Amino acid sequence: MKILITGTTQGIGKAIAEKFINEGHSVIGIDRQEKSIEHQAYTHFVCDVRDRENLPEIENVDILINNAGTQNEDDIDINLKALIYVTEKYGVREGIRSVLNIGSASGHTGAEFPEYAASKGGVLAYTKNVAQRIAPYGATCNSLDPGGVLTPLNKPVMNDEELWAQIMAETPLKKWATAEEIAEWAYFLTVTNSFCTGQNILVDGGESINYNFIWKD
Repeated sequence: MKILITGTTQGIGKAIAEKFINEGHSVIGIDRQEKSIEHQAYTHFVCDVRDRENLPEIENVDILINNAGTQNEDDIDINLKALIYVTEKYGVREGIRSVLNIGSASGHTGAEFPEYAASKGGVLAYTKNVAQRIAPYGATCNSLDPGGVLTPLNKPVMNDEELWAQIMAETPLKKWATAEEIAEWAYFLTVTNSFCTGQNILVDGGESINYNFIWKD
């Protein structure tokens, strides 16, 4: 199948691209940075997903995975508006098999920077909108919403012992996911899955269920 993934130069997006390549699929990446994957099954376009008018012409996409995102840098424009541009161009059409939006646990809890949380909350709602519109084609659309993931973008807290201890205290499983674990979820939701749609799949090690109830002894 032909898989289109945004944000493929590092972290989750790169791991997802490599997972699909290893499974024998043809992968196309869009990123504002130069490619970091060298493989005959991989094609790379250097493009900012906000540049709606200059998104590359790519036909017959089977699976679209919207991974490109940022934190505290034009969050609404990149994480939400650009995701909508990309989806409307490549994903809402006859012939699409699946659309997957990489959201965030923050979209469920609101527990992060204001614009970031708002942008990811918008992704959750837009996912349901798209699911309804592509269902007549027999296609699915879900969001995959990770909590903490071990990626370069999270190194500021991963490398701070005090902050890391606080984070682990809030995480029942006492660990963060690897990018490769998130890639496995992405593959399942787009290739294996054919019936779950319009859902926001929270994968956060239990962080969102921790309530820290405090009462006098």
